[in-house]
Amino acid sequence: MHILLVASAFNSLTQRVHVELRDHGHTVAVELALPERPLAEAVRRHAPDLVLAPMLKTAIPREVWAAYPCFIVHPGPFGDRGPSSLDWAIQRGADRWGVTVLQAVEDMDAGDVWASVDCVVPPVGKSDLYRGEIADAALAAVLLAVERFASGTHTPRPQGPAHAEYTPVRIRPYLDQSVRRIDWDADSTETVLRKLRAADSQPGVLDVLCGAEWYLHGGHPEGGLRGAPGELLATRAGAICRATKDGAVWIPELRRRRARGRPPTYKLPAVQALGDRLPSLPELAAPDSADPRRRTWTDIGYREEGSVGVLSFSFPGGAMSTTQCRRLLDAYRQACARPTSVLVLGGQRDFFANGIHLNVIEAAEDPAAESWANINAVDDLVEAVLTTTDRLVVSAVAGNAAAGGMMLALAADEVWCRAGAVLNPHYRLMGLYGSEYWTYTLPRRVGAATADRLLGEALPMSAASARDLGLVDRVVDCGPGDFAAEVGRLAARLAALPGSPSRIAAKKAELERQECGEPLAAFRERELTRMRRTFDDPDAPYHALRRAFVHKRRPESTPPHLGLAATTATRTAAGADRSTRARVTGTALDDLSRRPDGWYQES
Repeated sequence: MHILLVASAFNSLTQRVHVELRDHGHTVAVELALPERPLAEAVRRHAPDLVLAPMLKTAIPREVWAAYPCFIVHPGPFGDRGPSSLDWAIQRGADRWGVTVLQAVEDMDAGDVWASVDCVVPPVGKSDLYRGEIADAALAAVLLAVERFASGTHTPRPQGPAHAEYTPVRIRPYLDQSVRRIDWDADSTETVLRKLRAADSQPGVLDVLCGAEWYLHGGHPEGGLRGAPGELLATRAGAICRATKDGAVWIPELRRRRARGRPPTYKLPAVQALGDRLPSLPELAAPDSADPRRRTWTDIGYREEGSVGVLSFSFPGGAMSTTQCRRLLDAYRQACARPTSVLVLGGQRDFFANGIHLNVIEAAEDPAAESWANINAVDDLVEAVLTTTDRLVVSAVAGNAAAGGMMLALAADEVWCRAGAVLNPHYRLMGLYGSEYWTYTLPRRVGAATADRLLGEALPMSAASARDLGLVDRVVDCGPGDFAAEVGRLAARLAALPGSPSRIAAKKAELERQECGEPLAAFRERELTRMRRTFDDPDAPYHALRRAFVHKRRPESTPPHLGLAATTATRTAAGADRSTRARVTGTALDDLSRRPDGWYQES
């Protein structure tokens, strides 16, 4: 079928639906619902078989849903209605939730239901849940609804008392700041955490801190520190620790409340946002090792299991500032000093990485200089991974990855990706040529022609499509909460394979040959020369695109590359050079053979 996605933004769920429908053989186009652009005219131009709205903040006009079948993806179970469904579920401590695909009608969320899928609600932030369990449930519901619609034989289930299996409707109001407000004297730590998680990453929880109004973003428990309720206790890795009545919480980011007539504000690391307002506080080092019995937070952690080391990291929004990159590089070097044969980079849940930190760059006194420092810090990290020759390195991509974050993953010997991850291996939409040694790592995996196509199309791809192209070596089909354990099991098996020592020796020899021919430094120098010209040119599109991204400026029209009907070309065009892939990425094809479902099994 030809399916048109109508969305308020090309966000993570819209991208996930886009790639999955393409993988299932549909042609897919996107139209953004913008105030100055008549939606009915755009829909008529696309002439779709089905209109699908994965994330839509406004109602579909009658002239559209009366002329075309229109499905709405609602992040709530059957019978749930309202604009803050997921927020209410988290704030009230629901342990299960769901996603419903229903037909658009006059009243919001009141149409007949084509599919509804339940999911668990782990104790994580809303954005993490949205990209994880909710996105998995949404895709299952969307694919089921599309299949039912295509069959022409399915009758959707009405919402209302006339149905034999009537479920009472629950209309939830908008969850405003009066309900989100934290009472630091009365609210328990768990209540504070639920309120913070329900507002992450938007809209945040409005609060007063250090004499000003801020939106608090993110919340993690701290089990050891205590203080007067509301008191600031310590800092760590840019986050602040604040006391509750019975404990404390870590808050990684703040956003200043917008002043009347001023441009929209944006999130920054909490310590940076507070600046001179922040009182003198102790900077606490991260725990030496991940102790599951200790309730604390750190954005970088390391643990060992036998001959496998796991270096995990989790940066808000997947962005990596100069400081974060340098800290991660230090942790990587320390991990490489350990006596392991396999080092896993990543391996938790949600974002892997998205490249340079545009918000921190925008806030800098000299954004061009900070852009330059940031890209070099990412390059230093990627170089360290590329030049690790005494062990195998695995990038464990639990969630979405884009731009420089995707290229960081490609620096490893193997890339293992959760089935639900969405990958964006391109830079063009931010007006950048890109660095992170992409001119070395991307063509060696997929070939020069396919690399050029991926960067030029600037479209997201699924983990399955990336595997078929050779961009990813293994797709792990599991839920977000199971990924870390599954990666640990697979890494232990990789370390125990008899062929692993010879692979380590072979990668060392391959790097030596590369350095004798065209050294890695040459790739970096060429890339950075292009990047420096862009950063230093105040009229370069990058600067305007960065500001628009940071300040959440709505585009004037749907970007042309999204309006085109995309097919399954990402998975089939050009194809992957399997011999090159085996030589370059060093997948253990001698020891493992692929099963029909995409997993590997021991031969």
